[in-house]
Amino acid sequence: MGGRYNRPNYSTYLNDEPMPDAASEKEQGNEYFKQKKFAEAIECYSRSIALSPTAVSFANRAMAYLKLRRFEEAENDCTEALNLDDRYVKAYSRRITARKGLGKLKEAMDDAEFAVSVDANNPELRKQYSEIKALLMEKMSKRSSVQAKHTISEFDKAGDRKDITSHPPTGPQKDSFMEVDSPGRAAAGIREFAGGASKGGSGVSLKDNMLQSRDAKQKPGPEISVQDLASRAASRYISSTVKSVKTPKTAYDFEVSWRAISDDPAQQIQLLKSIPPESLPEIFKNALSSAFLIDIVKCTASIFRDDVALAVNILDNLTKVSRFDLIIMCLSPMHKSELRKVWGQTFLVETASRDQVEALKRLQAKYVQGGWHDDMFALS
Repeated sequence: MGGRYNRPNYSTYLNDEPMPDAASEKEQGNEYFKQKKFAEAIECYSRSIALSPTAVSFANRAMAYLKLRRFEEAENDCTEALNLDDRYVKAYSRRITARKGLGKLKEAMDDAEFAVSVDANNPELRKQYSEIKALLMEKMSKRSSVQAKHTISEFDKAGDRKDITSHPPTGPQKDSFMEVDSPGRAAAGIREFAGGASKGGSGVSLKDNMLQSRDAKQKPGPEISVQDLASRAASRYISSTVKSVKTPKTAYDFEVSWRAISDDPAQQIQLLKSIPPESLPEIFKNALSSAFLIDIVKCTASIFRDDVALAVNILDNLTKVSRFDLIIMCLSPMHKSELRKVWGQTFLVETASRDQVEALKRLQAKYVQGGWHDDMFALS
């Protein structure tokens, strides 16, 4: 009976051609990329990702997409890479390029600022930061310039609808430069000043009035160009838009939002309160820096005064962040001093319950080397 079925020897096929794996597919993709065969490289990176998704494979495929000017796919792949490793500088650099290509200058600027904070000595990142900043300023300047011209045009139209010289200035009005005019009259006066004479039938020149008044009352001040006004407006726009924050889901989101409101402690408190304490380990993963840890503890001290339970919960979950013990051990003397000062001056036990005091005793051993004296926890 066995002879009726000729079963193929699968082991022969397996031995003849090894099964592909994620690493070999990625390496093959790199080879295609070097040969400028970007479509083939994308196929290899895609197979590598399907077998075992890594930040490097997503970032490499993003680079191939960039070469084909497929900016949206490149942006998406960079985001996937950063979801896996939110400190991967190459992914930030490539997402900056993709967002620049998509015209998302504000988002590109956020990436550039964060990436430079992660790797301040990277010349490529600093170059990208300068380029995006210049493009953003240029865009805002153009927008402000258009708005300024539109405003002047509206004033000009308003001036055309009024006859401003039907009643010539007499007596004190003629010599006074403090007379308040409507916007329409002011715009028309400026236009006629440039043209040489007013339209009225009185024979009195508005140009002469303005010149006499200027000479009699004040010296002309420095002129402000439309470009200067536009630049100021652009700066105000950037500073205002950067303050629009949302509840962060990654360490990158947190740092961008935190920096944007660095001058507003009240907003920082609200941002920290918006994050469920239990999600802090997942948000920061292995990306919590010592400087941000100190900032968060200081902010938590402010929360402690109004909501002891929430503050203790935040402090507890921060200790569950990856490498927390290493961060504490490697704190600089200045940061250690700041941490000890915040704990010693703010986390006062008379506002805490017995359970919370016990939790603080347990947490102090993790945060402050040397611990606390027991009398600090004596209930009154």
